Amino acid sequence: MAEVSREIHLRRRPQGMPVADDFELIEKPIPSVGPGQILIRNVWMTVDPYMRGRMMDRESYVPPFQLGEALDGGSVGQVVASEHPDYSVGDYVCGFASGGWREYQVSDGAMLQKVDPGLAPLSSYLGVMGMPGLTAYTSLLRIGEPKEGETVFVSAAAGAVGSVVCQIAKIKGCRVVGSAGSAAKVEWLEKTAGVDAAIDYKACGSLADEVARACPNGIDLYYENVGGEHLEVALDHMNKFGRLVMCGMISIYNANPDAPPAGPRNLINVVGRSLKMQGFIVSDFLDMVPDFFTDMGQWIGAGKIRWEETVVEGIENAPAAFLGLFHGENLGKMLVRLGPDA
Repeated sequence: MAEVSREIHLRRRPQGMPVADDFELIEKPIPSVGPGQILIRNVWMTVDPYMRGRMMDRESYVPPFQLGEALDGGSVGQVVASEHPDYSVGDYVCGFASGGWREYQVSDGAMLQKVDPGLAPLSSYLGVMGMPGLTAYTSLLRIGEPKEGETVFVSAAAGAVGSVVCQIAKIKGCRVVGSAGSAAKVEWLEKTAGVDAAIDYKACGSLADEVARACPNGIDLYYENVGGEHLEVALDHMNKFGRLVMCGMISIYNANPDAPPAGPRNLINVVGRSLKMQGFIVSDFLDMVPDFFTDMGQWIGAGKIRWEETVVEGIENAPAAFLGLFHGENLGKMLVRLGPDA
């Protein structure tokens, strides 16, 4: 076992788009375990767009990252030392929202779940079988309530959440249109995820014209991951009694807080078309977790859910992986591999 654990600290709070100098690689001695604790060698960690908000010094539904301390996020690792009665050396564990951005961590077992690499790849517990998959499943079904024959439009459709949304909507009998930022992502959506139409918003010219073409009967359900122009276009094409599931708005995460972008100019459509527009936090739907694992396991087993991962090697490259999210460098889930699975 190594003698030191490397971790990524927030060196300073980003102004606008984060840059590499906002982060710092630190070496620390591997901590020892005390009674009721375990030492975990992390194998995988996740980087996610929501982490950008935690880099600001403001109140939110999760506390902000602190300067000079390790960042945090989802991780999967193997227990290498244990003084805890419920965990043995060799167990694999997942912290859906904790433990990441470091090679080793000590835990008391709270907020951890044992995972079986024999049932699914370890990395999938941070993607399709983890928080992104749970986010897609719960919000689409609980808020979106997709119905057979409806048209569903998904932004960032080739991302970790959007790609699962698209496929669940297809399972529910919907016509699915996805928007993504490259020809390769459009090809994956159409040939692998099975959407009915996909739009390369960076190359299409007019997003409004392309959405009108792809959704000739309007949009019944819009799954929002991007914001900005995507939201305005969706609002213009929503059918009466349509639903908008507000998951994220990555296009504005790096906006100047002193001069935020204007809101959608056509928000009045929510009133005139009797639309439902609802945001959420995935923890709102913890009652759906058992159904999620049952359904997702069956769908994956039946070949109805496919996924992609973009893997970056090494803790030292975790900041670059995070920054890549804002430049569309990921197809599916963006992950950082910290070490061998065994």
